[in-house]
Amino acid sequence: MTDKKKTTIVLFSGDYDKAMAAYIIANGAAAYDHEVTIFHTFWGLNALRKDEIISVKKSFMEKIFGKMMPRGADKMGLSKMNFAGFGPKMIKDIMKKHNALPLPQLIEMAQEQDVKLVACTMTMDLLGLKQEELLDSIEYAGVAAYLGDAEDGNVNLFI
Repeated sequence: MTDKKKTTIVLFSGDYDKAMAAYIIANGAAAYDHEVTIFHTFWGLNALRKDEIISVKKSFMEKIFGKMMPRGADKMGLSKMNFAGFGPKMIKDIMKKHNALPLPQLIEMAQEQDVKLVACTMTMDLLGLKQEELLDSIEYAGVAAYLGDAEDGNVNLFI
């Protein structure tokens, strides 16, 4: 039994700003020596997608989903004020002026701090996402594994 505090986050949203909030909280908790898990499900899986096109065998519907979803964290839209793609550019410019880390760097920082990044396998099956399309060094699990992590959680968030 460990006395280490645990933080779990379910990242359901595919919005850039909400994913940023999840990763800022995760990195902060890891810096305070929490054991942190981010369970990515449904649109939250887009934060784990690689930027480049990966050639994998897919059904017609899986190909459609793949084209409709953003490829990589940097391509995700905002939850509000997206303005046909101008919103994310504006917020990224403001972040740069204030020396705030963009989402891809927050994800890298989380990996460096041993935050457990988990892709929901059931959702991957539903959306036709393959492991080769997602970032390296992440884990794959279902809801039972997440519940196991959350059961002893001191902080459990749904974003």
